[in-house]
Amino acid sequence: MQPHAALNLIFGNNAQGKTNLLEAIWSCTGCRSFRGAREKDFIRLKAPAMHLKMRFRDSRREQEIQLHLARGEGKQKKILLNGVPLRGGSGLFAQFQCVSFSPDDRELIRSGPEKRRGFMDLCGSQLTPAMLGCLRRFDQLTAQRNAVLKQIQLGNASVRDLADWDLQLAAHGSLLTCLRYAYLQQLASVCEQLYARITDGTEKLSVKYRSNLFRNSEIPPKPTPEMQQYYCEQLRRSAQDDIRLGFTAKGAGRDDFSCKIGGLSVREFGSQGQQKSLALVLKLAQASVFYENKDETPVILLDDVMGELDAQRQKLVYDIVQDMQIFLTTPQPESVGQVPEGAVYFMENGRLLPKTDAGTDRQTADPSAD
Repeated sequence: MQPHAALNLIFGNNAQGKTNLLEAIWSCTGCRSFRGAREKDFIRLKAPAMHLKMRFRDSRREQEIQLHLARGEGKQKKILLNGVPLRGGSGLFAQFQCVSFSPDDRELIRSGPEKRRGFMDLCGSQLTPAMLGCLRRFDQLTAQRNAVLKQIQLGNASVRDLADWDLQLAAHGSLLTCLRYAYLQQLASVCEQLYARITDGTEKLSVKYRSNLFRNSEIPPKPTPEMQQYYCEQLRRSAQDDIRLGFTAKGAGRDDFSCKIGGLSVREFGSQGQQKSLALVLKLAQASVFYENKDETPVILLDDVMGELDAQRQKLVYDIVQDMQIFLTTPQPESVGQVPEGAVYFMENGRLLPKTDAGTDRQTADPSAD
């Protein structure tokens, strides 16, 4: 496929491979599947391996990513960037960024804190690569502290053995809290403006960071010794509870963010329409904040979501992503409204067929057309 620089509309019946194409593009970010698929499921049934090659151009040069995933023993996964092998997907993360939209995005609103933390961490790491390293170290330290807690339960360790882990966890947890809070302040401002546009100002959205340990007014731009000391003290105070539970119940690993409309939680009291609109606004804000902070624009993946939106919401999406490259899938091309200039493709049984170079009249994109 040689994608159009603006819009790429991919249509076809369900289960023909449209989402797989977006999944292939997303895989080149080095992140886990945006729809929760397992890597081994990327390989076609009864096939021995999966091979993917993609070229992309940033503001400096053209680059190439290759992914190879095989079944069986030995080296099952290989990643190459410009022909150079990488140890893991993190080497791709700083090179190629996407923002994905799918019907499952409503789970950001309806589910528990884990999904929202993951969303914050993905978005923040796209802007600040150091956040990715901090997050990984924080997760490692949490896992190691939890292992000590279980050893204490078994009588093979004592509370004193937690001291070193508490100090390290406090340092990385404080930094992670500051990075998340700084990002969410940017995201919240854009979200609140976009939601006002969707509702013509009739509903007021409020997005707030919720730290497990600190008030928002207490979170500085960078962690201070006092902040780290307080974090460490809270870990020590909760040690007996943590030993009983077998895991660390305090700290940045329990942070979240809240979304309220008119002072009421959208998760608990929002209508389906409000939850759908809020999920859309969160993803649009992610793309907008990235664009404002970087010299690059992210690639936008719209997986069968435009047909669910009314004309006003569709227009908002196109307004926000108008300068970005878009891949849009749908089973019904007539449902996606008036789209910008681009190319139209028909997907059938895993084969992608170009239909037209103009996206203004999709009557020519009928699969029965010549």
